[in-house]
Amino acid sequence: MIFCAGGNEDFKFAKPLGIGLVDVTATLTKICMFDRPQSILFVGSAGSYGRHGIYDIVHSDTATNIEIGYFENRCYTPIDNIVQATGDRHTDKTIVNSSNYITTDSTASKEFLARGVELENMEFYAVLKVAKMFDISASGLFVVTNYTNSQASEQFVANHKQAIQKLKAYLENRGKL
Repeated sequence: MIFCAGGNEDFKFAKPLGIGLVDVTATLTKICMFDRPQSILFVGSAGSYGRHGIYDIVHSDTATNIEIGYFENRCYTPIDNIVQATGDRHTDKTIVNSSNYITTDSTASKEFLARGVELENMEFYAVLKVAKMFDISASGLFVVTNYTNSQASEQFVANHKQAIQKLKAYLENRGKL
């Protein structure tokens, strides 16, 4: 089953889950309980910490939830904050960070890269955590819309429409739709 966040990333071929970690967790849990999918493909946009370029398409099965305060030793977490989906392993080795906030600090971007984290998508960590709870194979397919720097919002707005078209074309060419 194909899912997306919704909002400005609403696809006719995907069920929207909501924007951010909490909405996705609640919605996908309900779906898994009452209409369990065989597998999950989450599609959407992502910001690049610098390793991937605008309009690159990346397929991942690993996500983390790291807040920027962690790099400044201002917080810690008792949870295992990295999750890898079960099932299909035909993905890139890209780790995607999820937070309810968009990174706009290029210094923080370098910190993520130093830890092997390459992309940012607000919802993916929640998708994988729920999929793992229900033992459902899952992955994410992302198109890069922006770099995670002070121009992140402007780049996202300028590139979003074309990026989404590229993602749709990619899925169509691979017979996923």
